[in-house]
Amino acid sequence: MNKALKVILGVVLAVVLVVALYVGYVMVSYYRLDDNLTLEADAPLGGTPPAAQINLAENPQLKVVTANLGFGAYNQDFDFFMDGGSGSVAASPQVVEDDINGEGEAIKALSPTFVLFQEVDVRGTRSHFIDQYEMLRKLFPYDVSVFAQNYDSPFLMWPLYAPHGANKAGLATFSQYKVDSALRRSLPISDSFSKFLDLDRCYSICRIPVSNGKQLVLINVHLSAYGADESIMAAQRRMLFADMEAELAAGNYVIAGGDFNHDMIGVSGEVYHNKVQAVESWAKPFDFDSVPFGFTVAAKAKYDAGQFDDAATCRDAGRPYDGTNDRWVMDTFIYSSNIECLDYSTVDLDFAYSDHNPAQMTFQLGE
Repeated sequence: MNKALKVILGVVLAVVLVVALYVGYVMVSYYRLDDNLTLEADAPLGGTPPAAQINLAENPQLKVVTANLGFGAYNQDFDFFMDGGSGSVAASPQVVEDDINGEGEAIKALSPTFVLFQEVDVRGTRSHFIDQYEMLRKLFPYDVSVFAQNYDSPFLMWPLYAPHGANKAGLATFSQYKVDSALRRSLPISDSFSKFLDLDRCYSICRIPVSNGKQLVLINVHLSAYGADESIMAAQRRMLFADMEAELAAGNYVIAGGDFNHDMIGVSGEVYHNKVQAVESWAKPFDFDSVPFGFTVAAKAKYDAGQFDDAATCRDAGRPYDGTNDRWVMDTFIYSSNIECLDYSTVDLDFAYSDHNPAQMTFQLGE
């Protein structure tokens, strides 16, 4: 009996030691990139120089698209363990390639001037170590592109049956025009243990020259979801809006687009007849009162005008998609008053390649 107890005790102590070593590894490996990091603009792979500036004399109609790629895993068959499902890793390398290529080709067919991508893996267990940024560069070979690392996580040993692993991911911005400069801003995140769930967060700022001496400032955004309380989300909004207000005050044109991880029309549950109304923090209505004067939330403005009949941009990933999952509008654009929105809509791909549908906006710049 004493021998059996010693064996059991030894096993328990070994497990405790392994867990302690792993927790130590995660904590030591965790890091955040500094704020205000300069980003490099990558030249087009096609070799053709981009247009030097937006020429207002030509009064061009421009189009911007935003798309959360779900790291190439979230096709209709995928569910995610952090949303109540069981999936954690893309089904295969082929699935990752098919999803990235499928979404990329669908967006390319829209002939966008600018594209803002989120959840782009460059090295990840969950995406079978496929460099999705390089895939996108090949899909848009004549565009300038900028990659901003969102996070570089230590190896997550959960779920045990298929660990999420170590993943390096970020935001990718593509432009048919020259990018004068680009910057990465580190968003506020929790200082508690929940930071290991939400990891790092950021947005990127790309500056496109305009013929009148001003700039089109494109901000690629992916706000917090898991592990973030309302105080953190409010701090993120304040930081983002402060940058946007400063740019508008300087006379520049400003568009922030991406995944805001909030209900961007405020009533998605009613519009899409969701079964669950007590939603997670990342599906709550956006704080529209916090949007500064001189800026418009494209999806909300369309809804308020009584013109909104668009598909949702995000689905419940707690189970595979069958057309009846709860859905929300989480991806949109917030644009400045010197920009005229000519058209705004969800690109309805029926969540074929990601748990997000893209959104698009056609616009013109004022004088």
